[in-house]
Amino acid sequence: MEERTPCCQQEQVHEDLVRRVEGRLPGDELLYDLAELFKMFGDSTRIKILYALFESELCVCDIARLLGLTQSAISHQLRLLKSAKLVQYRREGKTVYYSLADAHVRSIVGQGMEHICE
Repeated sequence: MEERTPCCQQEQVHEDLVRRVEGRLPGDELLYDLAELFKMFGDSTRIKILYALFESELCVCDIARLLGLTQSAISHQLRLLKSAKLVQYRREGKTVYYSLADAHVRSIVGQGMEHICE
């Protein structure tokens, strides 16, 4: 049997708390952008790519080999991650190396792993 979520036994809105929190909530557009960012973490292939890049800078060929996927599939996911500003790249001759975009991404991935391992 499914456990029910605890609820108040009587309806009583705490207006002062509601007003205070309401005044601190970010705007809808900002919250939408945040939700879109977190959607990037909702795909296990993208998580694997981010986690691999957490360990080392890699090219598309390296990531494809590591994950057992095609370069095309990896490129598609990297394009999404790049548009979300989660990864960046640098070109060295004919090779393009990808890495995590910044310390924030490293922190998100690291803290996420830490959280599920508790």
